[in-house]
Amino acid sequence: MRLLDRYLLRELLLPFGYCLGGFLMFWIVFDWSSDFGKFQEARLRAADIAEYYAVLAPEFLVQILPVGLLLALLYALTNHARYNEITAIRAAGVSLWRLSAPYFATGLVCSGVVFALNEYWVPDIESRAEAIKTRHVRNPKTQLGRDWVQNLGFRNTRDGRRWQIASFNVKTAAMLGPKVDWVEAQGSRRWIFAERAMPTNGGWAFFVASEFVETNSTYVPGLQTNLLFKPFSETPDEIRSEIKISQRLSVLRPQGLDVPIREIRHYLGLHPNASVSEKNWLYTKLHGRLAEPWKCLVVVVIAIPFGSASGRRNVYVGVASSIFICFAYYIFFQVGQAFGTLGTLPPWLAGWMPNILFGFGGIWLTARAR
Repeated sequence: MRLLDRYLLRELLLPFGYCLGGFLMFWIVFDWSSDFGKFQEARLRAADIAEYYAVLAPEFLVQILPVGLLLALLYALTNHARYNEITAIRAAGVSLWRLSAPYFATGLVCSGVVFALNEYWVPDIESRAEAIKTRHVRNPKTQLGRDWVQNLGFRNTRDGRRWQIASFNVKTAAMLGPKVDWVEAQGSRRWIFAERAMPTNGGWAFFVASEFVETNSTYVPGLQTNLLFKPFSETPDEIRSEIKISQRLSVLRPQGLDVPIREIRHYLGLHPNASVSEKNWLYTKLHGRLAEPWKCLVVVVIAIPFGSASGRRNVYVGVASSIFICFAYYIFFQVGQAFGTLGTLPPWLAGWMPNILFGFGGIWLTARAR
């Protein structure tokens, strides 16, 4: 790494750290002051509250990383331009694009962090946080525990099976009171009733199970056994994705990107013949999820022409610029999600539209920078 790169990176990372730390502290204090009464009712100790905010912090970090990076970039670039450092660097033969290499590297790293948090941490944050808040509260209604979902039903249109499950454990994938029915190739319908079921190698094991066959509207008792194995293709992850996505599909909200990519793909695999409105919602969420991490890189492209303009400007101009840019990006994002959900825009365009507009706009402004 060249001396210039180290210098520019150091001047960026310091305000970047201050921005992230300040945003996190403000959020924790604000949330704590509003939920203080709930914490007392839940009998949470100081260690529990600290653990609660440590679990929730990555979700907030995903939201503030692009904003903090934009603010830090505008601050650092404005300072460099204010003292004519950018002019001196470019006079030495270093192009604006080469000068920005440390900033693009930082944007790529932040994009990777956002993607990893979104896919592997954020989706389960609500359940983890709720478990911490209720760990000292006794609830007689939840005799099976908080990991169990009651009265679950879903249809596997890929293989033509319907499942009705009295209770499903989202961690172990254990089932209580499962009922499965499907139509075979010759037209007869089969039913399986069991006391419980567990996933096993390449299928499902049903315990204390009874199998019935319906032919010409007549039920014929079939096999009754303590253990019945069926090579059903439904996986625990597919069932978990069904639980999460079916709840959101009931309202088809355009807001939010809280469904990870793997769960959207699992749901689409289970429902290849989903309705047009469901597919619009799912594919809009999918492309929005893929596009979201790249906001950090788009932020760099936007900040370079805004912050590197020569002249003695006040650093607070960068703050005002960042607020305006974030507001405009948010408006385009919400409009794209709404139009994509309604089917007015293709899902790929709805998800990527803000990045395309702001990215190419930043490249054009940077190319014109003097």
